[in-house]
Amino acid sequence: MLGTTILLAFREIRRHLMRSFLTVLGVVIGVFSVITMVTLGNGATASVRQSISALGSDMLQVRPGQSLGPGGGGAAVAPPFKLDDLAAIHSQIAGVVAVAGQAQVAATAVRNAQNWSTSVTGTSNDFFTAQKLAFSAGRRFTPAEEQSGRSVCVIGSTIARNLFQGVDPVGQSMRVRNISCEVVGVLAERGQSGFAGDQDDTVVMPIKAVQRRMTGNHDVRAIIVGVDPAFDSSAIKASLVALMRERRRLAPTEADDFSVLDSRQISDTIASTVGLLTVLVGAVAGISLLVGGIGIMNIMLVSVTERTREIGVRLAIGALGHEVLLQFLVEAVVLSCLGGLIGIALALVTCLIVAPLMGLPFLFDPAINLLSFAFSALIGVVFGYFPARRAAALNPIEALRYD
Repeated sequence: MLGTTILLAFREIRRHLMRSFLTVLGVVIGVFSVITMVTLGNGATASVRQSISALGSDMLQVRPGQSLGPGGGGAAVAPPFKLDDLAAIHSQIAGVVAVAGQAQVAATAVRNAQNWSTSVTGTSNDFFTAQKLAFSAGRRFTPAEEQSGRSVCVIGSTIARNLFQGVDPVGQSMRVRNISCEVVGVLAERGQSGFAGDQDDTVVMPIKAVQRRMTGNHDVRAIIVGVDPAFDSSAIKASLVALMRERRRLAPTEADDFSVLDSRQISDTIASTVGLLTVLVGAVAGISLLVGGIGIMNIMLVSVTERTREIGVRLAIGALGHEVLLQFLVEAVVLSCLGGLIGIALALVTCLIVAPLMGLPFLFDPAINLLSFAFSALIGVVFGYFPARRAAALNPIEALRYD
């Protein structure tokens, strides 16, 4: 019975192909919009998390000044940190696995006839630990190199590619400003980040070497704190703020003259914001599904009117009202399901093309595809029931007299 009814529904759809296509167009657009928005939104969320993780996951960044907060002063008016602050953080705060100070300068790196403008970061081995940086060649600094401030460096793959051009950089020398520097390691490639630009365009040296020979002072302009994932980063952040206020001798009524960024909280906040926007845009796109349902109901009402004599004949020769209702209801559901399938196919093809162009990963979400298809079928049931009920309620005699 149901199989015959479905065949009749397909026959009726085939008889009016153009009308059937225009009928399901609203459902197609609705399903297409919802799946496309959610899929690209999931890709954007994953891209944001990846970009922030590239800067260092489970990590706190401490900088002088309040430039990161509304109405705060700039870093230039706040005193910098000292190397003693690093030791205090490491020894007095539980859950800290690495503490690295930073002194950064812009410089030109030169080797033979090649030169490259880059940034130089003076820091310690804890910098590599906190940011989970891998090496493609060479090694970290030795304790003796860190302690003495020897002119050795670890370079990113961009520096290696542009200055050494296929030659193994490890053991080679290059000049950074007026300092001859021996390359002891090469960092594994990390690529571009929307927050930090080219992460491979960097030169890392012992902080004492940069302070002594480039900045001319002992200031630490930033502190990177690696956090044990098993610990609550917000609790560590609170302890860190309390310790720094104590060491910088701030009165209880004074505002912080430093800023603390929690990469995990930033990632979660941005990801949740992108996710919320995705849901809102998807909900707006879902309105077109309702419009498509209204279109189905209108066309089915027209179909009932056109086929009044056919309905009368079926009822006159013994068809029951619920059988007529089922026939028209199945036609509406088949139309909406076809629209759902076409919308899903178009959305997947579009996402496969658009996601790489936008620099986003393609993340297939079976749940949203199944939910969209189920909702399109539900649209067919809800908006097809009234026309089907009207067809089933026709009086056979009056239907046969209809012209």
